Amino acid sequence: MSNLEELTLHITIENRTAFIDGTHIYNEILVHMPRLRTFYFCISTDTHMDRLIRHLSRDDIQGTFTNIISEQVDCIVNYRYRSAMCHVFSLPFKFDSLKYIGNKFPTIIFNNVKILAVHDGVPFKHEFFIRIAWSFPLLKQLSVINLKPQSPILDQLTSNDNQLYSIVEYPYLTLLRLEAVHIDYVEQFLNYTKTHLPRLTKLGVNYDQLTIVTENFTRDTTRLNCVKVKQLNINKTLVHSKDFYVYFPFL
Repeated sequence: MSNLEELTLHITIENRTAFIDGTHIYNEILVHMPRLRTFYFCISTDTHMDRLIRHLSRDDIQGTFTNIISEQVDCIVNYRYRSAMCHVFSLPFKFDSLKYIGNKFPTIIFNNVKILAVHDGVPFKHEFFIRIAWSFPLLKQLSVINLKPQSPILDQLTSNDNQLYSIVEYPYLTLLRLEAVHIDYVEQFLNYTKTHLPRLTKLGVNYDQLTIVTENFTRDTTRLNCVKVKQLNINKTLVHSKDFYVYFPFL
């Protein structure tokens, strides 16, 4: 492979004792490809925190790249519960999916990403989802994993006419997965005064949380984000009420 001039690499490596960083990329890839001119990559390390020899920060990892390519590379580090995830990637980001980022990610636009998963042991505030909408403008599929309640200020956001925060817009989102979240995030996404989901057609959600947030499928504020759903994953087989089918007319 010493004659290779172009390389695109998108991989996840599991259960390492250290994150893949600039030193690894140089020693294991670049040094063996002297003619390489174009290198697009996203290399992810997914491991257990107790396996890591060192808990590195984003700045630590960026410091392992040479000055020649440091401006063309960025990284995301996410420590969550007992797991750790690190993505190192070339810029601009060329791939259509990115998994398990948390509250801390760089302020750049990922124009190619259509599939995203977010996961953290720290609550996701409303501002986090505004940042997600800005950084991933063409997002089509979103999975959220977070069991922590958002914030006490969420109580101030329950009124239908509340204007404390800007409304989050996901104009292209068709699939939303909320099966492993605190109920606050079901409220965050289904409440039309907080989030607009004009193209949502597939929804995965805990059924009990769904009934609470929609007030047994009678609440107008959450109706608009549900009205186009054609596939509802609730992991239950139930006989639904008339209000349910009015709420989800395409089911």
